[in-house]
Amino acid sequence: MGLLNETEHDYYNGNDFGGYQFISLDHIINNFMIAYVGEGKIIPKIKRTDVSFHAQRAIQELSYDTFKSTKSQEIEIPPSLTMLLPQDYVNYVKLVWSDSAGIEHVIYPAIKTSNPKAISQNADGSYITDGTSLTEQDPTDHLSDTWTSYKSANPSENNDNDYDNDTYYPHTGGRRGLDPVHAQINGSFYIDELQGKIHFSSNISGKTVILKYISDGLGSDGEMIVHKFAEEAMYKCIAYAILSTTIAGQPLAPSFQQQKSAATRTAKLRLSNLKIEELTQIMRGKSKFIKH
Repeated sequence: MGLLNETEHDYYNGNDFGGYQFISLDHIINNFMIAYVGEGKIIPKIKRTDVSFHAQRAIQELSYDTFKSTKSQEIEIPPSLTMLLPQDYVNYVKLVWSDSAGIEHVIYPAIKTSNPKAISQNADGSYITDGTSLTEQDPTDHLSDTWTSYKSANPSENNDNDYDNDTYYPHTGGRRGLDPVHAQINGSFYIDELQGKIHFSSNISGKTVILKYISDGLGSDGEMIVHKFAEEAMYKCIAYAILSTTIAGQPLAPSFQQQKSAATRTAKLRLSNLKIEELTQIMRGKSKFIKH
């Protein structure tokens, strides 16, 4: 990672394959201190801890929209029909289950159900408290009657309500108004972010499920790395953040805001990894004649 300071023998007998395309956050901070901080430079004086803070914030922000680096986890769904959210989870990209041939089948979110907090009640309907606050029916797993009913139903029962708002034409055998999300048998899921769990419908039990998700890019020192295509964007983001939050840097902030935006756009284009051959192949699949 960083400079090419190892021999080919060391590289192919090591375990850091492909690391040269990345630069560590520590190296970015060091480079920033050298290039931007000091007498006669853009930032006359600043603590390294402050630069480190803004560098980590830059990684977070760029991870959401620019880096687009997704992580994934694969587990076999247990009888509880739940999956724990990863420690560095921010948002999901998609959930799929993998069949015996390794083909991925998309699982769609259950938009017509949820897992609300189920409040314990007495026979007369009054709420039960522990003396200070309301008690839950299921304080261990935090499962409501609503979600318990949904996950225990078979797929056809789950989909019955999806036909309430569509129209069936018996003479043609067609339907109009069916929500495409529910016109499938791949199952469904609901993310309970407060409890940090993903709940699945009953037909997902025992299946191998893959969660593809976005992280904020933060982690251990070894995990906080940036692709070299986005290195310049990191410097501009850090510089703008520092200048915009200091009185002395206010006059330069607008200029660096523009530079930050330009560098971020460039990083997005570079990281999009578009290849002319792949684009041509896609367009050929659209029945368009393209000279090549």
